[in-house]
Amino acid sequence: MNITKLLVSILFLVMSSQVSCKEVFKTGPVFAEYGRHAKVEHNAALDATTKLKVVFDVAEAAAEQKLNRRFDSLARFINMHVANGVLLENIHLALVVHGEAGQDLLHNKAYQARNKTENPSAAIVNALLKNKVDIYLCGQSAAYHQINANDLIGGVQMSLSAMTAHALLNRQGYSLNPF
Repeated sequence: MNITKLLVSILFLVMSSQVSCKEVFKTGPVFAEYGRHAKVEHNAALDATTKLKVVFDVAEAAAEQKLNRRFDSLARFINMHVANGVLLENIHLALVVHGEAGQDLLHNKAYQARNKTENPSAAIVNALLKNKVDIYLCGQSAAYHQINANDLIGGVQMSLSAMTAHALLNRQGYSLNPF
């Protein structure tokens, strides 16, 4: 086999494995547009009695004109657990945002004033809020980045600081997602 045929064969195998891998990851059952996850055979005891309280911490802003993929992690968490028997009402998530990621919580008018385009993360923020995810912006980061409470998507809460939000959520029994 000459080198060209070998390279074409390798390229074909790589491309076909990527397509099949993408087909394994699906959205739903809660978020139709977000939270792609794969079905996994597991030993974890997950059922209708499972209760989860988890806080996610995000400091990195989305790549330019892209959805903040870290926000999508919350949709994935909800989708994969509901798909595996956990009741939606037993999943309590919080998102604590600080640093550059604060701009991804701006409503479209405020975001456009800064970036000359609509906020690509606004739809997922609204979807998370609709599904009872508590979202907090660090007030210290907001002050540094000159973000006012009225610049935020409706439902996003301003906390004194990210540290304060984490401390209060910890007192309420939330565990910190390490990813």
